[in-house]
Amino acid sequence: MKKASKIILIVLLSLLTVLFILFLVLLLNSPGKLEPLTDASGKMIPNAIAEKNEIMIGGIRQGFFIRSENPANPVILYLHGGPGSPELPMVLSKEKAERPEKYFTVCYWDQRGAGMTFSKTTDPKSMTIEQMVEDTREMTEYLQRRFKKNKIFLLGHSWGSYLGIKTIEKYPGNYLAYFGIGQVTYQKESELLAYDYMLQHATETGDEKGLTELKKFNRNAPDFPSLDYIMSVRSELMNKYGIGVTHENVSMAGIVKTILLFDGYTLSEKIKYMQGILFSLKYAFHYVSDDNLFETSKTFQIPVYFFGGRYDYQVSSALASKYSDSIAAPEKAFFLFEKSAHSPNMEESDKFVQLIREKASKVPTENNSGSDDKHKLKTKS
Repeated sequence: MKKASKIILIVLLSLLTVLFILFLVLLLNSPGKLEPLTDASGKMIPNAIAEKNEIMIGGIRQGFFIRSENPANPVILYLHGGPGSPELPMVLSKEKAERPEKYFTVCYWDQRGAGMTFSKTTDPKSMTIEQMVEDTREMTEYLQRRFKKNKIFLLGHSWGSYLGIKTIEKYPGNYLAYFGIGQVTYQKESELLAYDYMLQHATETGDEKGLTELKKFNRNAPDFPSLDYIMSVRSELMNKYGIGVTHENVSMAGIVKTILLFDGYTLSEKIKYMQGILFSLKYAFHYVSDDNLFETSKTFQIPVYFFGGRYDYQVSSALASKYSDSIAAPEKAFFLFEKSAHSPNMEESDKFVQLIREKASKVPTENNSGSDDKHKLKTKS
């Protein structure tokens, strides 16, 4: 009896020691600030920005990061996906020398209900697309004032691409152009396409476990895709089959590890990050799943550029290409990334940076000749 008690005590102490070590590692990797921007030789770049900040937006304090090698460069407001999933931790884990911050001042904003902006006091009733569009406007106007820009660029990824489309519809005068990555169009149809693909792939590859899990959900059910489906087999199999976050097989555990080791958040903010994912999905995801942009958002007053991965079924790149054909805008284009799934800006970053530089250089700004009214709408021929 004494021997058994001793063994149990040793096991418990060992477990506590491991947990304590993990806690220390996590704490040491949670300083809550960004590393300074450095050049290829590792030297700090003079006058570069790598800051963490917060301001009052929409009646609550909202956090953001700004990174720039030169604050005089054009400004991009980056709208993250999810809803509820700020992306700077993932962006930095994939960063190469050819980064957007070389040519743009980039603001990575943690939206209402997400990341360091998440708060238990946030009213779920405020998690509306209308409120979040207004939040985006306020964040934009802050950047315009701070960096003395008449207009900035808006970039949206996944859920952020839905928010981005709704924002440029209402406030086109604030933006030079819009970049949509993994562009949301008609998510209900996208989810059906993804389900059918995964069912076929699981059948062809003999993935019996995947088949069993998929068949627990009825693709024809009125509530499809449910959050239960989104948070379970859908995300697991998309990442396993290379049609989700990235084409390279990535696990949810790997994504969580990337977030936990991100220097920009404190330990408490990393906890808030996890809470924000569930909160935002619960109260905001239905806007994406219920809308059909082919019918509700068809005409834009600024240039619109979409970037899609060939293997993206998380948000169908095939539908995004069709959507690009269908809309009217001063200038528009769809760019396909052959080696990517849902995150071409991270998977093929050099190509992505080259494209946004090229498109940004052709957009009239307050610092070059030309005016917005010189553009004529391009529609599908």
